[in-house]
Amino acid sequence: MAIYHCSIKIISRGKDKSAVAAAAYRSGETLTNEYDGVTHDYTRKGGIVHTEILLPDHAPAEYADRSLLWNAVEKIEKAKNAQLAREIEIALPQELTMEHSISLVREYVKEQFVNAGMCADFAIHDKQDGNPHAHIMLTMRPIEQGGAWGAKQKKEYILDKDGGKIYDPKKRQYKCKSIPATDWNEQTKAEEWRAAWAEICNRALEQNGHAERIDRRSYARQGIDQIPTVHLGVAAFQMEKRGIRTERGNLNREIEVTNGRLRQLKARISKLQNWLKEEAANTEPPTLADVIQGILSRREQAGQQSRYSTIHNLKAAANMLNFLTANGIKDMAGLDEKIMDMYGEQQSISEKLKPIDRRLKTLDEHIMNAERYLQYRDIYRQYKQQKPKKQEAFYEAHRMELTHYEAAERYLTGVMNGKTTLPIKAWKAERDKLKAERQQLSRRYSTLKDAVKEVEQIRKSVYSILRQEQREQQPRRVQDMEH
Repeated sequence: MAIYHCSIKIISRGKDKSAVAAAAYRSGETLTNEYDGVTHDYTRKGGIVHTEILLPDHAPAEYADRSLLWNAVEKIEKAKNAQLAREIEIALPQELTMEHSISLVREYVKEQFVNAGMCADFAIHDKQDGNPHAHIMLTMRPIEQGGAWGAKQKKEYILDKDGGKIYDPKKRQYKCKSIPATDWNEQTKAEEWRAAWAEICNRALEQNGHAERIDRRSYARQGIDQIPTVHLGVAAFQMEKRGIRTERGNLNREIEVTNGRLRQLKARISKLQNWLKEEAANTEPPTLADVIQGILSRREQAGQQSRYSTIHNLKAAANMLNFLTANGIKDMAGLDEKIMDMYGEQQSISEKLKPIDRRLKTLDEHIMNAERYLQYRDIYRQYKQQKPKKQEAFYEAHRMELTHYEAAERYLTGVMNGKTTLPIKAWKAERDKLKAERQQLSRRYSTLKDAVKEVEQIRKSVYSILRQEQREQQPRRVQDMEH
């Protein structure tokens, strides 16, 4: 099934990352980082289908060599927190052949990045696990026409109203500001890249006779009223594939149940609304309680109980009358309104459940990452204390723990907004409160569900009695007219 996935991230030295290490991992090669002298060997990594480097026309031809390209990037970047590369990860449509997918990625990379002046290094991974995807590593600096690396930013003087430069006596220099040399870091650019990938995929799917399409918009922006599932990730996917349940997998299963209930509710509402329209066109009964009571009395006097020995017996009819009286229903419009109110309350509960489920999902993410961060923090500290030549071996020996820690740290950095104390207790308290609220709403939903079924049956029974009464009255009317 064609799915949309297009994530963009920065590979930064400030986060202890290396462009050379990233390129080695994505390509499954052995590369040595001349910046720190560390050799990264990923030749045993499986699932790498294709690798390729694409360069702008004015880039040095030697950059077609992966080691030379990314070592040149490491060399030109002097800062300890330098941004080394941009990585774009995209999911490939399973409907297309791998040869077609490679051609598709190549076209996308040329049009969007290489033509803009970036050097691009892409690798396609497919472990036959239903998740074929591509990693695209891009340079952050433009390459000048002579082949040298250009600046990421350029200085622009701040001018006064007369167009003259403004001198700052404290800094002993003219006031200036830094202007990006390219528009590659703008948010609008990221949206363009995401939209372009969806467009090129859909065009390929159409040309190859596939009805499937991908959509980069969220469910909310697509007008799809359901809760999105969370991304499992490689580790969780593999565990679920082996039959091992994970927290993310359990969360997705709960979300699917909620979405299923919502779809069932909407289907029932739609069915009932259509049925009400059809019935309203055929039946226009007068006041309800008196009519039903009159019919019941005539049936009893005429000894016609046996004709209602199933759902339309006296007991059922009495229940109908009690319901109409208790709810102050005087006519069919009132009965219809009562039913729609009950469905409206069900819909309202479903709407209340959605933000609760979204917040619970977020809190579960917060708590999971916080616990992993604390669980593997000591191992990460041990890793950082290793000498440079021993770090890689230590990392390989503790890859799972360190990968979990790094992922948790990245996640929490975006969540904590500079705060240092993890509010795990507060998160868990909020989660418990929301779970209790959700449980209460779910119980009310179930109660309403049963009540709606009963009222639907009452309404059908009312219509059945009224229609039969009308059919029996017709011969009498004809007979009266003849006399």
